[in-house]
Amino acid sequence: MKKTNIDFLIKMTKSYLDGDIDSITYSLDFPYEVEMRYEEILKEDRVLGEIIYECLLEDGVDLYYDLTEEEFKEGILKEYNYVNGIYNEEVHII
Repeated sequence: MKKTNIDFLIKMTKSYLDGDIDSITYSLDFPYEVEMRYEEILKEDRVLGEIIYECLLEDGVDLYYDLTEEEFKEGILKEYNYVNGIYNEEVHII
């Protein structure tokens, strides 16, 4: 099965990290996109969908107002590397 919605969220996060999307836009749009796509994401890959929700949303974007711009970007990068590693089967979860 294609992972269209998961691909979208990973690419959106990469675009933020590459500077193509500013932090305010990302912090507002990412949670919206997760909410709108969540049921489809779970159909594509339940485990990865839950990891995206936990890592990129709860441990990432939800902290936007509590962190400096630099801390926020560093946190998203850390979470992105973990999620992307799982997505590309470079990181294995137990």
